[in-house]
Amino acid sequence: MPPLSDAVVVLALVGLLVVAFGHPRGRVEAAAAAVCAAAAVATGLVTWRQAGTAVRHLAPVVAFLVTILVVSEVCSRAGLFEAAAQRVGRWGHRSAAALFTGGFVLAAVVTATLSLDATVVLLTPVVLTAAARRDVPDEPGTYACLRMANSASLLLPVSNLTNLLALPHLDLTFTGFAIRMAPVLLVVLVVEYVGLRLLFRDRLRAVPADDDEEVRAVPLFPVVVVVAMLVGFAVVSPFGGQPWWVSLVAAAALAAWSVRRGLARPAHLVDAAHPGFAIWVLGLGVVVVGLAQGFLGDAVRHLVPGTTGLLALLGVAVLATVLAVLLTNLSATLLLVPFVAPLGTTAVLAALLGLNIGSGITWTGSLANLLWRRTLSRHDIHPGNAAFHRVSLTLTPVSLVASVLVLWLVT
Repeated sequence: MPPLSDAVVVLALVGLLVVAFGHPRGRVEAAAAAVCAAAAVATGLVTWRQAGTAVRHLAPVVAFLVTILVVSEVCSRAGLFEAAAQRVGRWGHRSAAALFTGGFVLAAVVTATLSLDATVVLLTPVVLTAAARRDVPDEPGTYACLRMANSASLLLPVSNLTNLLALPHLDLTFTGFAIRMAPVLLVVLVVEYVGLRLLFRDRLRAVPADDDEEVRAVPLFPVVVVVAMLVGFAVVSPFGGQPWWVSLVAAAALAAWSVRRGLARPAHLVDAAHPGFAIWVLGLGVVVVGLAQGFLGDAVRHLVPGTTGLLALLGVAVLATVLAVLLTNLSATLLLVPFVAPLGTTAVLAALLGLNIGSGITWTGSLANLLWRRTLSRHDIHPGNAAFHRVSLTLTPVSLVASVLVLWLVT
């Protein structure tokens, strides 16, 4: 292919990533996606037929994204996260370490059930508030949210968009995915927990102040809907059902409930669905098709190992990590997984380890990292590059190697 075509597609990807990092209004995201996708098609690297196929392939993932964002927003407006954090605070009233442990577990649960975006955007502010009320340092809790947003997104196909994008290439049901990844996640949680405890040991010695605030009641209806949604994912999967079918029903039920109770107006829920970002993801899919057809696709194809031994799986995970750092994990998933898929399910799962855990190694590895930083900035907290990389460069390599080893052992 002509070098100019490759250059245009690379510039289109850069343009999309710049827009994502800037997080502008939805109409700007949508317009940028349309322009960049059209540029990719104009190069000839992507035909209109291929562009349409990419959009159809991504449509179920985008539908899930839109609906789960609505579910998370209603849960937040109903006070579910705050109620859970208050109970964690009461449980950890005797020590900052106990408070951190409760927050760590809560972040892992929210990530696994409501996706990593809910953790970095909705739970992190609640953890900040809980730390302020208890007069303890906020860094251990906020970094627990960040680390869990990436590392705890291994358990379920719906925990991360990368998992959903890879799911069609896996010979696994929803439950089968969870069973395969459960022992991997367990080891990763141990590594992350111990690592954070050691890194923040000085700040976890603080004695929490008493919090006399009345504990908020847990909103029953959102809890019931979320639990039913998780069960629904497992029920429809063996019959070929899509996760978005279930999340759509859950989002509709919660949207109607929240409007009826005056918690939200329809406009709020449309904003929460973030349609501009949904269009951005579709545009990204078209641009990545162009990358796969060009020089980068050739390079990645030659770097993918031909076996599934321990070293080969580690190589796949490292390659996924590098691509996530260069392209963000969503772009890297679309590019890498089709090349890895012929090696089988275990190889694709190894790629997901790099795309999820490995993406936490730099700011640009995952959009969740940038959303977390933006969330803290809105509360006048500015995590520095040194502090971020002290945590990420210490924990990510250990978690990644440990997870690949466990995946290989349980295969």
